[in-house]
Amino acid sequence: KTGEIIAKGNLDLIIKKLPISPKAIEIQAIKKQNVFQISNAKLDTNKIIALNTKIAEQHFKAITSIVILKDNALVLEEYFNGANRKTLHDTRSVGKSFASALIGIAIDKGYIKTEAETLSSFYNLSNYKNNNPMKSNISLKHLLTMSSCFDGSDQNPDSPGNEENMYPTTDWVKFALDLPADPIKKNGNQWDYFTAGTIVLGDIIHRSVPEGLEKFAKKNLFMPLGIHRYKWEYTPQKVANTAGGLRLSTLDLAKFGQLYLNKGVYKGQAILSEKWISESLSKQIALSGQEGHYGYLFWQKDYEVEGQKHEAYICNGNGGNKIFIFKALNVVIVISATAYNKPYAHTQVDKMLEKYLLPAILD
Repeated sequence: KTGEIIAKGNLDLIIKKLPISPKAIEIQAIKKQNVFQISNAKLDTNKIIALNTKIAEQHFKAITSIVILKDNALVLEEYFNGANRKTLHDTRSVGKSFASALIGIAIDKGYIKTEAETLSSFYNLSNYKNNNPMKSNISLKHLLTMSSCFDGSDQNPDSPGNEENMYPTTDWVKFALDLPADPIKKNGNQWDYFTAGTIVLGDIIHRSVPEGLEKFAKKNLFMPLGIHRYKWEYTPQKVANTAGGLRLSTLDLAKFGQLYLNKGVYKGQAILSEKWISESLSKQIALSGQEGHYGYLFWQKDYEVEGQKHEAYICNGNGGNKIFIFKALNVVIVISATAYNKPYAHTQVDKMLEKYLLPAILD
């Protein structure tokens, strides 16, 4: 109010809810498939119907699918907002966790010695700007845990290494390796979300394995998991983008989660070493400015139901795309969504998990 009121009146606000058919909220039958056995485990169906109602009412927005696996078997498979079993979901940074898996496979097969190897083992850093010993000592582990000294932070829009500064450039690897070291940071000492670092990891895989990253991933990860339909995005150098954008179906995302829950084994075949799985799904470094920890391109967070905490390791992508791995519960939950860059994208998925999905399983 900056002056005299010149007019006043009343406004009647009438809120009308969209009509919702019973079919829109009922639990969807699991159709025949040859990927997972169908579980006999019981769910609290009232919780799932209540959740479906919230999704239909757009209380939870832009949700496209939910899958639950318990004890290696399919408990729930549902699709929303035009998605179906064949939909390839743009999972954004969920793809970073796939990059972690590929690093692990490359180490297991001897193409990369260890995650302790430093950038100086793969690049002549004197060919890049801002060369100094701190940058030379950045290891693969520092990039996997987002704890390198690079002056790059996706959480800070003014950071020179923010991912939005990388995308317009013609060489994303050069963009990352040209960055200066942040004098405040020490390698392995602090967590800071840094997408450009996963581009460097992808380039290292591409350089180190036979026939490059894309064919290596197909032969050693996708084919053993029975994943035949997927779509990469690419860097300007036409290398598969390990920073995000890998598109997969919900059931195939669930296979990836199940691989980690089964300690690197899928349908009797060892794809990743148990040691790599253990290191990836461990509290490597505390997250700064938020609860939880970070593993090897996996997030860690506790979810509380009726006063009891349940630890999850998470593949996490913009829009609310997540693969939850609950080791103690022997449960994998996949949620896909398209709420890209929306402030509620992640918080609504956390609410879905704590108020509906976990209680439905635990009850």
